[in-house]
Amino acid sequence: MPSAEFEELYEKVTDLATKPTNEEKLDLYAFAKIAKGEEATKAGMFDVVGKAKYNNWKKHADEGMTAEEGEKKYIELVEALIEKY
Repeated sequence: MPSAEFEELYEKVTDLATKPTNEEKLDLYAFAKIAKGEEATKAGMFDVVGKAKYNNWKKHADEGMTAEEGEKKYIELVEALIEKY
């Protein structure tokens, strides 16, 4: 179960003045899914964005990232994005 800090930042990330890069968005997606204990949905063959999201999530999941590590990485990334943007 994600912490209150995670939940607060999960809502706050949508309020950034500038949108994160595609790489940052992929990491946000993967870290959030892992932190929540969810699996990414495998995308169809013509869904390029969905495929990228799934592949990035799978890479981190296959490396053995735990929910706690995913939450920590997510929080660190959002805090860096808030500072950056």
